[in-house]
Amino acid sequence: MNSLPIWLLHVSRTEQITPHMARVTLTGDDIRGFSLTEPDQQVKLYFPRPGQSRPALPEVTETTELMSWYQAFSAIPEDERPWMRSYTIRAHDPATNSLTFDFVLHRHAGPATRWAMDAKEGDCLGVFGPSDYFARPKPLSASLAEADWVLLAGDDTAVPGMATIIESLPAGKRALAFVEVQEAADEQPLRTEADLTTTWLHRGVTEPGHSEALADALRSATLPDGEGFAWIAGEAGLVRRMRRHLVDDRGMAKSRIEFSGCWRLKLTQDDAPTAEDLAEAQERLAEAQAQAS
Repeated sequence: MNSLPIWLLHVSRTEQITPHMARVTLTGDDIRGFSLTEPDQQVKLYFPRPGQSRPALPEVTETTELMSWYQAFSAIPEDERPWMRSYTIRAHDPATNSLTFDFVLHRHAGPATRWAMDAKEGDCLGVFGPSDYFARPKPLSASLAEADWVLLAGDDTAVPGMATIIESLPAGKRALAFVEVQEAADEQPLRTEADLTTTWLHRGVTEPGHSEALADALRSATLPDGEGFAWIAGEAGLVRRMRRHLVDDRGMAKSRIEFSGCWRLKLTQDDAPTAEDLAEAQERLAEAQAQAS
């Protein structure tokens, strides 16, 4: 097994699970012995550039260190360097050494959407993680277990991570989920033994982030009594507004909110961080240091 969790995997199956979401299963002997212990487990995916049969990633040996690997990756010419995006592992099947990922199919397709739309058996993709380098200060499963109830809110991009959380909840755990998708046909079954109430919101033809339906639903929601835990994900600006609402208007402690800006309106992960992005990163760092102390 590699010293770093960096894999080159190949497509074994593709499936269109809703009009605007594709499911791609990847497999490879490299991940034999891989284990998935936490819900909402994020990794980095590396997509090949046009004309490449595989992403051009630096070699990994048993002694490769993260910084030297990243320096080698950064040294690859920009027009050859793979596009990198963050994605949640939707499922892991140790029997087939496979990982499954769900891709939202946007109208204005970026490299991840284009790759998913055209993916066929045998296509190659790079995967980095899961890794302790990117681990949460406190395991998500512990935060979920401690809470009297769980609130989940997100748009299409949040559905894969949200689904893994919902599936992990114990029988009887009270949970509320608010999910914004484009249309009714994009709703998915969310299987769980928890006491789950799901509110699906349909924004119509606009892209994620162009609707306030999710924020409006959260503002008008009646939350259960007791100590809750909130997980919110989606467009970064919308996520920040929903988090402020929970903290300022609902009195929820910041330590009881897990939040993730999966994407940025009119920007990609290749674009420089905004002032709000940097402030958010600084706040995350301060919270992580507080939890570690």
